[in-house]
Amino acid sequence: MYPRVQLRRKILIFTAFGFVCYVIWICCLRRLAQNSDTKLYISDDYNAQIADTNALTHGFEPADPESKTKELQQEAVTKKPEPPRRPWFMTDGEVWPVASGARRNVSLMPGEAPGEDRIANQLMYVPHNYEEVRQSGALKKILLYHGETWSWNVELGAGWFKRNKCPVDTCSITTTIAEANAADIIIFKDQYIPSVYRRPPHQVWMLYMLECPYHTQHMRHNDVFNWTATYRHDSDIVAPYEKWVYFDEKVRQKEKPDENYARQKSKLVAWFVSNCAAKNRRLEYAYELQKYIQVDMYGSCGLLKCPRSEKCFQMLDTTYKFYLAFENSNCVDYVTEKLFVNGLQHNVIPIVMGARQEDYANVAPYHSYIHVDEFDSPKHLAEYLYKLDEDEELYNSYFLWKGTGEFINTYFFCRVCAMIHADYPMKTYRNINEWWRGPGTCTSGSWKKFNKSETPRSRIGHVRSISNTPVLKV
Repeated sequence: MYPRVQLRRKILIFTAFGFVCYVIWICCLRRLAQNSDTKLYISDDYNAQIADTNALTHGFEPADPESKTKELQQEAVTKKPEPPRRPWFMTDGEVWPVASGARRNVSLMPGEAPGEDRIANQLMYVPHNYEEVRQSGALKKILLYHGETWSWNVELGAGWFKRNKCPVDTCSITTTIAEANAADIIIFKDQYIPSVYRRPPHQVWMLYMLECPYHTQHMRHNDVFNWTATYRHDSDIVAPYEKWVYFDEKVRQKEKPDENYARQKSKLVAWFVSNCAAKNRRLEYAYELQKYIQVDMYGSCGLLKCPRSEKCFQMLDTTYKFYLAFENSNCVDYVTEKLFVNGLQHNVIPIVMGARQEDYANVAPYHSYIHVDEFDSPKHLAEYLYKLDEDEELYNSYFLWKGTGEFINTYFFCRVCAMIHADYPMKTYRNINEWWRGPGTCTSGSWKKFNKSETPRSRIGHVRSISNTPVLKV
């Protein structure tokens, strides 16, 4: 009997052991099901073991996991990403536009992107049916109503569009008034005299103005113009004096300047000026500033003389630390070559007066200028200039933008050609003067003292209207 008892005990023990193993196995399965990341953790540990083994093999201490994490994070911060490819209108540009979809999804008109100039969008626009248009051989005709091409730096015919490699190049330029009825767009530059022509349906009349409202014709003819082309960002085709574009929108400053721009400069402020009766009283401001800091005035309004040549402006690179880039009028968006050419294209810090602070911020490189409205008075401005004069690092911080972008050719006629191929709305300016020179457009004094109630309202909603009669008698 004893052997049988012993056998039963063994069977019971093995059965119990098997049952325990089964329970453990079931628990493990449930644990795995609840935690799907088990393999990830195992893999991480395995990779860490392999890395430590390799380190020991090559005579190094195994890396601490926390230090490795910090190294990876630091590498992610310091590693420079590949710069974006540049569009065709920039130096070494290689990105060309492709035809848009049947429903245009890019902002071309001012109402579609308020406050933006949309220049890049217009340069990169190709209509969805453009291949058919190109194969048809049809050309859109652009009539320069006042008969001049030299001031536009263009030539008659279609050659200009081909030579400049416009993405939309099926256009032709003419100055022959007899072709007015066949033109797709007529451009009136700086002035308008009523004509005997009736505008055909879908023909666009565009008013182009280079100067600010104080120095342009007072228009008395409403519901005449469909489009405008000015320096203002609410124009249909913005025509700026210059256009700055970054190579990479995320990189607006270098870590350090290319050189010490203060080196060997012995004088402080220079100004080249000939108009002594500007409406914004810039001369009076300069005289007040002159009480607190050296301001050398060259030209009709000062005691110093220098012929209008590049040799004069070379002094800004070698002798002067600051330049008064004062416009002759304080008007919205009005920023001219006084900043872009005289100032930013020389190794000098421009001190600006003209447009509002936010307008300069929209068009100039980051931290590249000083606006007079940043200070309560000319005296306070002078104090800050002395501070910059004494602190070379602070002075050079105004040049960290150099090398982060470039001034581009905005290809005005490339954009005109693209726009007249687009699905533009037929509209007119109900009151062109209200839009161009209405309340809040310009001020004779500082924008800081400007009556807030006169702040420019949305001209898109209040002045621009949709025309129900595309044929107008003028």
